Amino acid sequence: MQSSRPCPEMLSVGGRMGDPAHVLLLKHYIKSVKPLVWTMFSSAVPYKNQHYAELKTNCIRDKTLFEDPEFPAANESLYFRRPPPGIVQWKRPAEISSEPHLFVEGISSHDLNQGVVGNCWFVAACSCLASKPNLWKKVIPDWKEQEWDPKHPENYAGIFHFQFWVFGEWLDVVVDDRLPTINGELIYCHSKTNNEFWSALLEKAYAKLSGCYESLEGGNTGDAVVDFSGAVAESINVETGEYFKDQKKQDQLFEDLLKVYDRGGIISCSIKVCPAKMANGLVKGHAYSITAVQKVRLGHGLLAYFKNETIPLIRMRNPWGKTEWKGAWSDSSEEWSKVGDTERGNLGITVEDDGEFWMSFADWCKFFTEADVCRLINTSVISVHKTWNEVVHFGSWTKNADPLLNRCGGCANHKPTFLQNPQYLFDVTKELDEVLISLQQRDMKMHRKFGQGENISIGFGIFKVELNRKYRMHDILTQQCVGTSTYINARTVFMRCMLPQGRYVIFPTTFEPQTLGDYMIRVFTDVDSGCRELTEDKPRVRCWSSFVGYPQAVTHVYVMGVFLLKHSSPRFHAGADPYVIIYCEGRSVKSNIKKDTLKPEFTISAIFYRKKPRKPITVEVWNSNAVKDEFMGQVMLSGSVKDTTDPQMLRLRKRGRHMADEMPGSISLRIATSTQLTAM
Repeated sequence: MQSSRPCPEMLSVGGRMGDPAHVLLLKHYIKSVKPLVWTMFSSAVPYKNQHYAELKTNCIRDKTLFEDPEFPAANESLYFRRPPPGIVQWKRPAEISSEPHLFVEGISSHDLNQGVVGNCWFVAACSCLASKPNLWKKVIPDWKEQEWDPKHPENYAGIFHFQFWVFGEWLDVVVDDRLPTINGELIYCHSKTNNEFWSALLEKAYAKLSGCYESLEGGNTGDAVVDFSGAVAESINVETGEYFKDQKKQDQLFEDLLKVYDRGGIISCSIKVCPAKMANGLVKGHAYSITAVQKVRLGHGLLAYFKNETIPLIRMRNPWGKTEWKGAWSDSSEEWSKVGDTERGNLGITVEDDGEFWMSFADWCKFFTEADVCRLINTSVISVHKTWNEVVHFGSWTKNADPLLNRCGGCANHKPTFLQNPQYLFDVTKELDEVLISLQQRDMKMHRKFGQGENISIGFGIFKVELNRKYRMHDILTQQCVGTSTYINARTVFMRCMLPQGRYVIFPTTFEPQTLGDYMIRVFTDVDSGCRELTEDKPRVRCWSSFVGYPQAVTHVYVMGVFLLKHSSPRFHAGADPYVIIYCEGRSVKSNIKKDTLKPEFTISAIFYRKKPRKPITVEVWNSNAVKDEFMGQVMLSGSVKDTTDPQMLRLRKRGRHMADEMPGSISLRIATSTQLTAM
């Protein structure tokens, strides 16, 4: 990699090596190379092709303060519709405070206060970020290098940079330090300490990414947390879930949130409806960051440890930095008398209106309506906690007049076009496994200033399909829909589900057909799922197809169950361990073994592209044994297009020369055949 930067030997100004002038230039070179090295090896992509290190070096060399041409100190960067309430002046931190700093006494969730723009959701996310050193050090890279250095003011260039995870990649966003003020005070997000500027500068970078400050009005805390971390966001509707009324669901939700919190996740919550202060101190239409989830021990002294009585509590912070909950477990409530001094000290209870307060989890479920849970998914190879295998795919909902090429078919309500959506296949190889699926559309805030910028309604469905499927689905025969996400005009739709062993296809869709957009889908499983997009509709025609043959028909076989009789074999009396194998032209699909049953339900299906349609398909039933598996019977299927597609109950028969003879037992199945290879 070549650089236009001169090497140290070229920095001579006519003197010998070691001359003061030469040493001074050499020192400056070394300082300027440090940020260059960061640029070379950073995984973040420069936003708008603005390279922080290069811009800063140029400003120091020219002895000028940076002015960002991509986000100027002008009205266009402030608003597109409603101007701030007053005359705005853009000021640099040194014009606001005599001793500006990025951080004052470190970084804390208590640093922040909300400004005049309605972005409490963003401030709540920043409050969460401040409590996670591993996250904020990524969002605010090289923070020591970016900090003001009073000993070397000549190194200050009025330029900062921040990193955000945007649609699957980290972007490095550069800003100058000019901040909007009215009457000399910051009008947007700011720190409690008037000479601390990390939050105001971070917000400016995020506003630049969103088009302008006004674009930050009305948003989702979970979205901002994802942009800070690359986490997976799940929205929980606490109100419709009726957790307050169902103690079992409430207990499970608390355990889920506790696990997320303990593993470094970020949680926020809100009360819907327009902003309004309630008598209990909570604010409707307002976002809060959750700063602790804990089972608090009740009682005093040793008795508390022996009784081991706990209560689930949750701690929150109001981005306003004031206005707190006034009910049970609030700062000065009598409930705290039930907690010992040691436990209270561990919880850091303070009696002041700083915006942070505790609530019982039951009250939280009663008054809060929505929660955003952001999981930092652990994909590390070596870890003491559960790890996940992650697969990420990017795609688009696109329109085409050809149904085989159209990729915007809408949700399952639109049956004629639903299968014309993108399709992603994955396998669950364990007997039962938890699968996490996140569907995210491209952020649209930057388009708000142009009269657009609204999210489209998105969601997805999951179908259990044939064990050997490798081409796109064109019809729903016996494939079972095992899960459907909610459809909502949110940036991200998330679902957790427990799936049995098998093969599945995910259909990411818009709610309405013919709706265009970009998306990113993330699939997390315990082990590698082989997740991949299905792009081909049928087997390809190869140059050798004329010699080896090309499929003339496609057949779908679905085995529902087997009914065995007790005298089917002398080896078992009450039950068996049966399984089935479906054979077609040298290929086979085998089911799982069903333990100790004479009436196993298989729900196994297979699809075959047949070069010899006249050759029958065989379904065999076997009993699993430690020494040698036992043949229990078979059925031969012609697989003709004229055969019924209705469910059939067929008697099991013997093999070979005695295949006409019946065996005790029967099998329930469906079969469908078509000469149109894109029919199923």
